[in-house]
Amino acid sequence: MASTMDNIKLDIKNPAIAKQFSEIIGTVKGCRIIKSDDTLKPDLQIFEINGNPEELNRIQSLLNKGKLHEIFLTSVKTGPEMLMQAIRMGVKEFFPQPIKRNDVEQALKRFKERRSHAAPVTHHKSGKLISVLGSKGGVGTTTISVNLAVTLAEQEIDGSVAILDMNNLFGEIPLFLEISPKYHWGEITKNIERLDDTFLMNVLSKHSSGVYVLPSPGYLNGHQAPTPHIMERLLGLMKRLFDYVVIDCGQSTDETALKTIQMSDEVLLISVLSLPCLANTNKLLKSFIDLGY
Repeated sequence: MASTMDNIKLDIKNPAIAKQFSEIIGTVKGCRIIKSDDTLKPDLQIFEINGNPEELNRIQSLLNKGKLHEIFLTSVKTGPEMLMQAIRMGVKEFFPQPIKRNDVEQALKRFKERRSHAAPVTHHKSGKLISVLGSKGGVGTTTISVNLAVTLAEQEIDGSVAILDMNNLFGEIPLFLEISPKYHWGEITKNIERLDDTFLMNVLSKHSSGVYVLPSPGYLNGHQAPTPHIMERLLGLMKRLFDYVVIDCGQSTDETALKTIQMSDEVLLISVLSLPCLANTNKLLKSFIDLGY
């Protein structure tokens, strides 16, 4: 389980601003500031920047090397280009200077909530991957995936369940669950070097049923599609964090979908009683047998 004491490191040049952050953090229960030379990997690091691109490049380099978990930024300058780059990097909060105490307190509260909602990571699980594949469009893979995930979450009192939407363009899991996730698996494909327990749990959204959701982008936005290598790494990590991972594969049978099926413990092939659908089902079954699944 996430530690009850979160370590925060300040990388702030202005002594007055550093003092303000220190005083505010000191009043937040469960947070402590660690020294700049402490080798402990901080749960949160707060940087002060002045708009120099090299500063953001340095932070991006630290993220790529896995030396940072979550980051906040503060700056006197608030240009749109700098803000957009910060958002792309995954910056959670930005504080214009002079900083406002309430803004920082609320940001720390949200940070604590994200940490507390993280799935247990100290005891790695060996979860079950369940792929739901349609033999034709419109057979109900999303309906079955969502209901299966929610049912598993309701039945597993001490278990944990996640659902992954692999319908690149037409993913509808958020619509079925009536949620509006902030992130999707596009955040992972473009930041695969950063993928670890903490980063994944920050990207996931939690539904009221207890199901953790990793939706698809849902639109053509230039995000890199998940490759077999990315899926192997992502699903391997999710198996360690969750008891069940339900994957809505849609009707895709590309290399990435085949890697997902290969890694799955169970595959539900969905069909309906129509001639085209049954013909497709027959082809898929023969193909899977030939591939050794």
